[in-house]
Amino acid sequence: MDKEPITISGLKQIKDELTERKNVIRPKIVNAISEARSHGDLKENAEYHAAKEEQGLNEKRIREIENTIARAEVIDITKISSEDKIIFGSTIEVQDLENKKKNTYKIVGKDEANINKGLIFYKSPLAKGFIGKSKNDCVTIETPSGEKNFEILNIKYI
Repeated sequence: MDKEPITISGLKQIKDELTERKNVIRPKIVNAISEARSHGDLKENAEYHAAKEEQGLNEKRIREIENTIARAEVIDITKISSEDKIIFGSTIEVQDLENKKKNTYKIVGKDEANINKGLIFYKSPLAKGFIGKSKNDCVTIETPSGEKNFEILNIKYI
């Protein structure tokens, strides 16, 4: 079983999701199934089938989260000597050299990645291109949308 790196905040986030799914969502689904059962014939009961499907999806996600927690290797970026290089957990500010747009990214594990929030998966092309680089480096990264050129403006270990 391979360990998966995750940040402290990422672990807290998935533990919160697990608690929500077990203590709030699961009981709601059980109630919905009971309610639908009381309506009679289960063969043609769309509410019952929808609730059972939702139950299956919720239980699947619970197992995924429990598996992630079991394999988690929590990385506390504040306790790592990085020698001013970009590493897992680094928060970086970069500038796209084509359009001069500035972006802030944090390099994170699979389960916490969300590009819309600036959280990029450490195995993504973008993160792979940044890891190991230093402040003021210029980086060319091959992305699915084509080649991108960035300048690294700042690195934080927070």
